[in-house]
Amino acid sequence: MKSLAIFDLDGTLLNTIDDLGNSCNHALRSMGFPTHALMSYPMMVGNGITRLIERALPDEARTPEIINSARRLFVDHYNDHCCDATVPYPGIPQLLAELNKRNVNIAVASNKYDSAVHRIIARYFPDIRFAAIFGQLEGIPTKPDPSIVFEILTACPTPKSETLFIGDSAVDIETARRACVDSVGVTWGFRSENELRKAFADNIVSDPDDILSLIG
Repeated sequence: MKSLAIFDLDGTLLNTIDDLGNSCNHALRSMGFPTHALMSYPMMVGNGITRLIERALPDEARTPEIINSARRLFVDHYNDHCCDATVPYPGIPQLLAELNKRNVNIAVASNKYDSAVHRIIARYFPDIRFAAIFGQLEGIPTKPDPSIVFEILTACPTPKSETLFIGDSAVDIETARRACVDSVGVTWGFRSENELRKAFADNIVSDPDDILSLIG
């Protein structure tokens, strides 16, 4: 029986890729760099906004100064447009509501900057009770470093044996492994099932309802 379900945000709870891609393209365009097709962004995200910007820039432009300038442009745009095209994945609102009903604690662990995570959660899941919500914070390493999981376990004390970490990428599976909690890879997100298998996910699911059976 699991009493805490920790979810990744982008690609797991919400399909955010168009808004992420549009904000990144805005930053690139503003600085005179080539933009990317939105379909190329799923392979760029997952390690935080700074890493996304770095991957999107041409090789010769990946200097600290340019990355920081592009990041500022991204954040300014994303703050105003983070909910333009973002939608919950089918079945996710119902899953979260059922977990609340069963008194299973719910937490979010995202590499997106913290203020955007809180804003988006409030916008799309206003009726869901979350035990903890953590985005990327200054001084806390991004996933796959397990620090964010430990922050959640401090905010919501739970045995690791009763904790499930759910995400769509190898980054999430590695985070769970380093934190010594069971992992669930979801196939509806930004990365492939093959990536999840190569990362040795403890479980792989293709429907949100499948998570309920893993909760017990």
